[in-house]
Amino acid sequence: MKKHINKFFVIALIFLAYACGQQGDEVELKKRELEGYKKEAASLKLKIQDLEAEIAHLDPEFGKSQRKSVLISTLKPRKGGFEHYVEVTGSVLSKRNVNISAEVSGRIQEIVAIEGMSVKKGEVLAIVDAEAVNRNLDEVEKQLELARTVFEKQERLWNQQIGTEIQYLEAKNRKETLEKSLAALELQKDRTTVTAPFDGTVEQVMVRVGELVQPGSPIANFIGSSDLFIEGEVSERYVGILKKGDVVNVKFPSLGTELETKITAVGGVIDPNNRTFKIEAFLPRGENIKPNMVSVIRVKDYENSEAVSVPTHLLLQDNEGEYLFTIEDETAHKTYVTRGKTYQGRTEIVEGLTGEELLVDKGFREVGDNFRVSIAQN
Repeated sequence: MKKHINKFFVIALIFLAYACGQQGDEVELKKRELEGYKKEAASLKLKIQDLEAEIAHLDPEFGKSQRKSVLISTLKPRKGGFEHYVEVTGSVLSKRNVNISAEVSGRIQEIVAIEGMSVKKGEVLAIVDAEAVNRNLDEVEKQLELARTVFEKQERLWNQQIGTEIQYLEAKNRKETLEKSLAALELQKDRTTVTAPFDGTVEQVMVRVGELVQPGSPIANFIGSSDLFIEGEVSERYVGILKKGDVVNVKFPSLGTELETKITAVGGVIDPNNRTFKIEAFLPRGENIKPNMVSVIRVKDYENSEAVSVPTHLLLQDNEGEYLFTIEDETAHKTYVTRGKTYQGRTEIVEGLTGEELLVDKGFREVGDNFRVSIAQN
């Protein structure tokens, strides 16, 4: 019984292997047959395309009817005002940017100023030791007291016609000389106290307590809060275009604010390193505007109230020039144009458009000359 089962199992395996072999051959045959059809289809497709191109060349209407339409959106050129601006980076400066220096010799006794501190005119910034000046003051005051006494006595004698004129004049000269010396010392004492010459901000403190200073030694860098202006560098190709008195728009990116002002000065020298010249614009006093703040200066250099303009990205170019696609009878046409100035994504068209055309917007890179189009509905 066991031998019969084994024989049956072997026969089943042989039959299964034969069936699989037959099935594999059939699959390979069908694959080869499919590959052949694909090659025939590709060859036939090329023949169809070539034949369609030949017929379209002989009969353009046939070409239009056979071409699939491209889905697009449209827009019209903008008619009206077009402005162009020159944009340059500027910096807020102050005409009152000064180094405050010591006027007397001595050691720094006290520093009141702190970097970044806003002060009013006359407020104390630093104090220089006045000990030497005080000693001289005491000595001169004593000498002056004596000189005044001598002069008063000499004057009484002179009025009584006693003594000589020389004695009287010497006593008078001595008194007056000491009075002038005392006034000079008092002025010198006042100058040991360093004060703010105008309203402003302490930008930098350059000395420390105990440091010895001489007349002219810088103590602090001080920037006035008034008389601010904006300075920018403009390319030399705008020489003659920008003039004193021109209105400019100034934007402060850090503040997010804008204002209008006028050009107050135009440089007369071109910087040989970057081929630019400087312009200055008056800056009205602003609460948050600080010296050295970065700004963007916009100067209008062109304006056309009857311009025709289009989005700049719609302009394409080939060997014949720049063009864009216009729509007529559901067909795209290549229309060559002459561009003017470009500003903020729009370009003025000075020749080639009237402003009444319908332009291809979305899908403009998928169309070609004489392509059929379908306009998407908004």
